[in-house]
Amino acid sequence: HVQGHRSSNGRAMGLLMKVQPISLREANAYVSSYHRNHKAVAGCLFCISVCDAGKVLGVAIVGRPLARALGDGFTCEVLRCCTNGKRNACSKLYGACIRAAVALGYLRIVTYSESHEPGTSLLASGFVKAAKVNARNWGCPSRHRVARTQPEHRYRWEWGEPC
Repeated sequence: HVQGHRSSNGRAMGLLMKVQPISLREANAYVSSYHRNHKAVAGCLFCISVCDAGKVLGVAIVGRPLARALGDGFTCEVLRCCTNGKRNACSKLYGACIRAAVALGYLRIVTYSESHEPGTSLLASGFVKAAKVNARNWGCPSRHRVARTQPEHRYRWEWGEPC
């Protein structure tokens, strides 16, 4: 347990994670160091971190939806949620993303998980599994792209109301 941190009933509490803003540059550096599947993103609406005693435990990067069909002006997407594995850090980040997005006027938040990921933090944060997204490459006949990874089925998760 952490010295000096006790709840009102005297039991030891876990680490006290604090939500803080973080720059895209710093968040991307964190993602490049810790994320198991994805790399840095090009742009964002906002970035959030969770810290304890000045140490970053995780980051979330929120931007416009990558799927054009979801780009209605009232929907944003959690592009990256990345932690060092600290218990409850993902849930804390998703909750902070929801509060920040709502404060900015967004009505819906989407994000994606790979098919083998259980989505525990997403469920704990109030997201619902909305759709299965079939595996595909980003390339098409008019815009050839080289696949960096093998395509995998994913799930789209949503919080809020469809616009």
